[in-house]
Amino acid sequence: HDLRRFRRSLYRTLHQVTTLVTGPSGSGKELVAQAIGMSRYIPFDPRQGRFFADPVESYFAINISAFSKNLVESELFGHAKGAFTGAAGARAGWLEACGTHGAVLLDEIGELDAATQVKLLRVLQNRQYQRLGETRMREFQGKMIAATNRDLRREIEAGTFREDLYYRLCSDVIETPSLVSQVRDNPEVLTNLVAHIARWIAPQENVALTEEVVEWLSRNLPPDYQWPGNIRELEQC
Repeated sequence: HDLRRFRRSLYRTLHQVTTLVTGPSGSGKELVAQAIGMSRYIPFDPRQGRFFADPVESYFAINISAFSKNLVESELFGHAKGAFTGAAGARAGWLEACGTHGAVLLDEIGELDAATQVKLLRVLQNRQYQRLGETRMREFQGKMIAATNRDLRREIEAGTFREDLYYRLCSDVIETPSLVSQVRDNPEVLTNLVAHIARWIAPQENVALTEEVVEWLSRNLPPDYQWPGNIRELEQC
């Protein structure tokens, strides 16, 4: 909107704006988060002739539902040696590993337990955290992205998600629409998505494959099919 303002100051602080990606399962939230995380401003080092960081190597996606409570904290904040059973050595968490120019995606943020929510709130408020088993404060310098298919407002009413954490997450909200809503707005979306998937599956046969799949869909599915699995279901179809 204002490139001069961005050049003067905003590029230094935009990483402090947390992005929350919401939408139904299978609608592409992780792809959206990845695109945002890899699009951060990275300065160029003229003496070395390269950028200061590689956005691909500085982006970390963590699926919270895949880890136990202790492991989630260890993955995020890191741990000291002996912090818990099995912690044979010190380990840096993803908040530390992403560095100054990186980004961390917390996928399924609605699964985060109450104690970890408090610790994450402190990270978003003052950019500080501690490794498990340490007293030393460390600074988070990257960008935080969160994603969920849950209605976090409903989770707040149910008492399972902190309201203050929600308001730290929702400064920048992106909603990925369901496949059926996209098709309802523009029927050509379905053909375009099939063509995209066909190019990925069979690059040399994508044109014929696209025609076959679209014809099969029109013959076997009702026009108002709801696609409950969204784009993930379309890929498998």
